[in-house]
Amino acid sequence: MVSIFIVEDDEFLSILYRKVLVLNGYEVIASAQNGQEAINIYKELQNKPDVIIMDHRMPIKNGLEAAEEILKININSKIIFASADTTIKEKAMSIGAVSFKNKPFTMNKLIQNIEKVINMNNFKV
Repeated sequence: MVSIFIVEDDEFLSILYRKVLVLNGYEVIASAQNGQEAINIYKELQNKPDVIIMDHRMPIKNGLEAAEEILKININSKIIFASADTTIKEKAMSIGAVSFKNKPFTMNKLIQNIEKVINMNNFKV
Protein backbone atom coordinates (compact mmCIF):
# COMPACT_ATOMS: atom_id res chain seq x y z
CA MET A 1 0.00 0.00 0.00
CA VAL A 2 1.29 3.45 -0.93
CA SER A 3 1.89 5.64 2.11
CA ILE A 4 1.20 9.38 2.15
CA PHE A 5 2.23 12.20 4.49
CA ILE A 6 -0.06 15.27 4.32
CA VAL A 7 1.41 18.68 5.19
CA GLU A 8 -1.42 21.22 5.06
CA ASP A 9 -2.42 23.98 7.49
CA ASP A 10 -6.03 24.17 6.25
CA GLU A 11 -7.76 21.60 8.45
CA PHE A 12 -10.68 21.16 6.04
CA LEU A 13 -8.32 20.39 3.14
CA SER A 14 -6.24 18.04 5.26
CA ILE A 15 -9.35 16.07 6.23
CA LEU A 16 -10.58 16.06 2.62
CA TYR A 17 -7.21 14.80 1.34
CA ARG A 18 -7.17 12.08 4.00
CA LYS A 19 -10.70 10.86 3.21
CA VAL A 20 -10.17 10.84 -0.56
CA LEU A 21 -6.78 9.15 -0.30
CA VAL A 22 -8.04 6.42 2.04
CA LEU A 23 -11.08 5.81 -0.19
CA ASN A 24 -8.68 5.37 -3.11
CA GLY A 25 -6.59 2.76 -1.31
CA TYR A 26 -3.75 4.88 0.06
CA GLU A 27 -2.49 4.83 3.62
CA VAL A 28 -2.15 8.25 5.26
CA ILE A 29 0.63 7.63 7.77
CA ALA A 30 0.90 11.16 9.15
CA SER A 31 -0.23 14.75 8.81
CA ALA A 32 1.19 18.10 9.89
CA GLN A 33 -0.19 21.64 10.01
CA ASN A 34 3.05 23.57 9.52
CA GLY A 35 6.49 23.08 8.08
CA GLN A 36 8.30 22.67 11.40
CA GLU A 37 5.84 20.05 12.58
CA ALA A 38 6.31 18.25 9.24
CA ILE A 39 10.09 18.11 9.72
CA ASN A 40 9.74 16.86 13.31
CA ILE A 41 7.24 14.15 12.34
CA TYR A 42 9.27 13.10 9.30
CA LYS A 43 12.38 12.59 11.42
CA GLU A 44 10.42 10.34 13.81
CA LEU A 45 8.76 8.16 11.16
CA GLN A 46 10.29 4.68 11.11
CA ASN A 47 8.84 3.98 7.67
CA LYS A 48 9.19 7.03 5.45
CA PRO A 49 6.18 7.91 3.27
CA ASP A 50 6.13 7.07 -0.43
CA VAL A 51 4.70 10.53 -1.20
CA ILE A 52 4.47 13.83 0.69
CA ILE A 53 1.72 16.31 -0.22
CA MET A 54 3.11 19.71 0.77
CA ASP A 55 1.35 23.07 1.03
CA HIS A 56 3.51 26.18 0.84
CA ARG A 57 1.92 28.99 2.86
CA MET A 58 1.96 27.71 6.42
CA PRO A 59 2.89 29.13 9.82
CA ILE A 60 6.29 28.70 11.49
CA LYS A 61 8.05 27.20 8.43
CA ASN A 62 6.68 27.33 4.91
CA GLY A 63 6.55 24.42 2.49
CA LEU A 64 9.78 25.29 0.69
CA GLU A 65 11.72 25.44 3.96
CA ALA A 66 10.21 22.15 5.14
CA ALA A 67 10.84 20.43 1.79
CA GLU A 68 14.48 21.51 1.78
CA GLU A 69 15.03 20.05 5.25
CA ILE A 70 13.15 16.83 4.46
CA LEU A 71 15.17 16.38 1.27
CA LYS A 72 18.38 16.78 3.30
CA ILE A 73 17.22 13.85 5.43
CA ASN A 74 16.15 11.76 2.42
CA ILE A 75 17.04 12.99 -1.06
CA ASN A 76 14.66 10.39 -2.54
CA SER A 77 11.55 11.87 -0.90
CA LYS A 78 8.78 12.36 -3.44
CA ILE A 79 7.20 15.71 -2.64
CA ILE A 80 4.13 16.99 -4.46
CA PHE A 81 3.55 20.67 -3.80
CA ALA A 82 -0.13 21.64 -3.61
CA SER A 83 -0.31 25.41 -3.44
CA ALA A 84 -2.15 28.44 -4.79
CA ASP A 85 1.17 30.30 -4.73
CA THR A 86 2.39 29.64 -8.28
CA THR A 87 5.32 32.04 -7.81
CA ILE A 88 7.20 29.29 -5.96
CA LYS A 89 6.68 26.54 -8.57
CA GLU A 90 10.12 26.95 -10.17
CA LYS A 91 11.85 27.05 -6.77
CA ALA A 92 9.90 24.00 -5.54
CA MET A 93 10.91 21.98 -8.58
CA SER A 94 14.52 23.15 -8.39
CA ILE A 95 14.94 22.01 -4.77
CA GLY A 96 13.66 18.54 -5.59
CA ALA A 97 9.85 18.43 -5.65
CA VAL A 98 8.57 15.89 -8.17
CA SER A 99 5.37 17.77 -8.96
CA PHE A 100 3.49 21.03 -8.38
CA LYS A 101 -0.32 21.20 -8.31
CA ASN A 102 -1.92 24.63 -8.56
CA LYS A 103 -4.80 25.06 -6.10
CA PRO A 104 -7.65 24.70 -6.65
CA PHE A 105 -7.60 21.26 -8.28
CA THR A 106 -9.92 18.28 -8.26
CA MET A 107 -9.25 15.31 -6.03
CA ASN A 108 -9.24 13.17 -9.18
CA LYS A 109 -6.31 15.24 -10.50
CA LEU A 110 -4.47 14.74 -7.21
CA ILE A 111 -4.95 10.95 -7.38
CA GLN A 112 -3.77 10.91 -11.01
CA ASN A 113 -0.72 12.93 -10.03
CA ILE A 114 0.14 10.60 -7.14
CA GLU A 115 -0.15 7.62 -9.49
CA LYS A 116 2.22 9.26 -11.98
CA VAL A 117 4.72 10.03 -9.23
CA ILE A 118 4.80 6.49 -7.85
CA ASN A 119 4.82 4.85 -11.28
CA MET A 120 7.51 7.01 -12.85
CA ASN A 121 10.69 6.83 -10.80
CA ASN A 122 12.26 10.29 -10.39
CA PHE A 123 9.96 11.74 -13.04
CA LYS A 124 9.07 15.41 -12.68
CA VAL A 125 5.36 16.01 -13.32
